[in-house]
Amino acid sequence: MDSKQWFRDAKFGMMIHWGLYSLLGGEWKGRRMDNYIAEWAQQYFRIPLAEYRKLCGAFDPVFFDAEEWVKLAKDAGMKYVVFTSKHHDGFAMFRSSADPYNVYDATPFGRDVVAELAEACKKYGLRLGLYYSQDLDWAHPHGGGYTLGKDWCDHAAYLTNNWDFPDDKAKNYSICFEEKIKPQVKEILTGYGDLCLIWFDVPVTLNRDQTDELYRMVKFYQPDCLVNSRIGNGYGDYVSAEDNFIPSENDAGILYESPCTLNDTWGFKYYDNNWKSADTILENLRHMNGLGVNYLLNVGPDHLGRIPGPSVDILREVGSRL
Repeated sequence: MDSKQWFRDAKFGMMIHWGLYSLLGGEWKGRRMDNYIAEWAQQYFRIPLAEYRKLCGAFDPVFFDAEEWVKLAKDAGMKYVVFTSKHHDGFAMFRSSADPYNVYDATPFGRDVVAELAEACKKYGLRLGLYYSQDLDWAHPHGGGYTLGKDWCDHAAYLTNNWDFPDDKAKNYSICFEEKIKPQVKEILTGYGDLCLIWFDVPVTLNRDQTDELYRMVKFYQPDCLVNSRIGNGYGDYVSAEDNFIPSENDAGILYESPCTLNDTWGFKYYDNNWKSADTILENLRHMNGLGVNYLLNVGPDHLGRIPGPSVDILREVGSRL
């Protein structure tokens, strides 16, 4: 089937934010993140990289079961899964030869999460897409975002790591792009079978030539893999709406997807209990699908690999009523 037609027909997908930040649950040294999203904890609390890396030693999610996650998505009526292979903290959730700062090499868990999800998706007939932060990388001294000031979340934080690497004028994103971004994007494109999409995010530093190179890389290794608009510089095969945006129209009939949360965060935050009801999820799904828009609904597993109980209950009810 044509990849664009597949995307139109898919209508409903599960996004999963999971990483070292899941260990913190939105809290650091007695402080909470208030209304801010938990996967930005390192940035919000300005946690030194040496301290943040210590989380690797505690990351051993003994209850992680890729099949359980994928089966939940399928039971909810979802057709694809989009997983955070690397978020802005720079920690990869797959085995990476490009950087040992990854779940396989740096944690006692020692397993390739992306590989296990790929197998589970294949078993249950769902498609797999991978999120990859191509610009921001707080673990690399030349990670992007340094061209903007305190711009994130109502000016609550910066985009770049300027506590470990304070000299923004000395930063050169091209170094990060060549040393880490390109090699890891190649790894995820060549190591996990057919991907339905690559979900890039926060394109603020990379130039048009770099965007073009990434886009062409995706199409070279996986011609049928779609690329979202957050790759930047006007590229992309479909539109990724702003977070939690419920569109009112899609007059152009373009490929369109809206990423939304079940509560108020993407990564796990143990005290965020502002859950959307199954009624709300079904209403959003029917509304967006009626406009030809895909609904990408996020879950944030905890540090042990468990999708929170309320998320499970809501999604099972949605599936039973569809």
